[in-house]
Amino acid sequence: MTERWYWLAALLLGAVSVFGFAPYDLFALPLLTLAGLIWLWGRKQTLRQALFTGFAFGLGYFGAGVSWVYISLHTYGAMPLPLAVLATALFCAFLALFPAAVGGLQFMFRRIGVWRFILVIPALWMLSEWVRGWIFTGFPWLAVGYSQVPVSPLAGFAPLLGVYGVSLLLVVSAAAIALRHVRIVLALAGVWLVGFGLQQINWTQPVGAPVSVSLVQGNIAQDMKWDPDKTLTTLLDYRSMVEASTARLIILPETALPLFLDEVPKSYLNELANHARANGGDLLVGVPEQFADGRYYNSMKSFGTAPTQTYRKSHLVPFGEYIPLKAVFGFIIEVLHIPLSDFARGAAYQQPMQVAGQQVAVNICYEDVFGEEIIHQLPRATMLVNVSNDAWFGDSAAPWQHRQISQMRALETGRPMLRATNTGVTAVIDPHGRVVQQLPLFTRATLNAEVQGYQGETPFTRWGNHAALLLGGLLLLAGVWLLRRR
Repeated sequence: MTERWYWLAALLLGAVSVFGFAPYDLFALPLLTLAGLIWLWGRKQTLRQALFTGFAFGLGYFGAGVSWVYISLHTYGAMPLPLAVLATALFCAFLALFPAAVGGLQFMFRRIGVWRFILVIPALWMLSEWVRGWIFTGFPWLAVGYSQVPVSPLAGFAPLLGVYGVSLLLVVSAAAIALRHVRIVLALAGVWLVGFGLQQINWTQPVGAPVSVSLVQGNIAQDMKWDPDKTLTTLLDYRSMVEASTARLIILPETALPLFLDEVPKSYLNELANHARANGGDLLVGVPEQFADGRYYNSMKSFGTAPTQTYRKSHLVPFGEYIPLKAVFGFIIEVLHIPLSDFARGAAYQQPMQVAGQQVAVNICYEDVFGEEIIHQLPRATMLVNVSNDAWFGDSAAPWQHRQISQMRALETGRPMLRATNTGVTAVIDPHGRVVQQLPLFTRATLNAEVQGYQGETPFTRWGNHAALLLGGLLLLAGVWLLRRR
């Protein structure tokens, strides 16, 4: 194969991999495409070819998987089309550097034969995903482990090793297929059987009685959400949807009320709170808060039977919710017409909200991508709540990918996840990561359900990513040891 064909094959393999994720859910596909990538790396390549093969795979992978960033930049952020295309392409190219780095580093281990496939490539891939999850505040979207939730037997390892551990085992499995060695494939089949057995384990236990829940999907178009002429209509729509609910716990989406909290009429908030009290429970509502010193937060407030409580978003989206290095990048505020684009950061460690007889661990939108941050409120919390506004990404794969990420968080923690979103995907997810109920996209509706709280700890709740990192580190050290022996 010439270099051109290597790179074209890798590009196509990366793009096809995206069909392994929601909404397509062909979970076996990334196993095969990663095997194809590893097979390409196993050919007699130079260092340059190995780097560019990984880069081409990443370009196809992220180009097909997260190109919806363009929608938020151009359609709703009003960035000029050429600039939005360029920014999206550069973003995907930056993300493609991580598979490229794996390609270059694994080339250094070419002298250890098949152990490069089984030990080194999986460890490097997992570590590259982990680094991508925190560098420059992190973008762990499309970690390959997400593709295995909730059906694949490898998902059984999520309560132990988290999403990065699942990624590691998936790449080990792909390497076994690439090698086509019978004994290795049989050994990996045993790992999948273990994963199936782990799926039968209930890591956490029900606590208390189920609680009635209403998840409100207002379906407010993004280009109308912050229009002052539409504010009254939005408030009235949400009030009518709240008053139609008899649930003990009513949850509205992120920034459901398009005003600062101190600008919302007190009589309006009192009406919502009184209705929640009449139901014997509480209401959670997304509303931004502002303070006299100029700070403002993306917040969730509780109203009702319990004392009023607040959760303030901690992990903010760069250039969407805050401007890093404002002295350098401050001009972006003028380019992007994104309301409230410089939020202050809430505390990293916040307590669960005590509402409707439950301990609710709230996270806002993008925060549920960071599994090790979600467990800050555990094991005290009995259920997880994610409120989002994925209207920024239109009718793309992004809302479905985001729901799949929430499924992983439920599986890692052994807790139900309640998702209340503006335009979708609003859903109830059980502690095994399975979607129990969900609403269609772009519909104005309320999802009503009975949800059981859970207590206890999964190993991941206790260890976070440390177990997966230790496993990946040991595999890499074994590869280094073998290399030095050679």
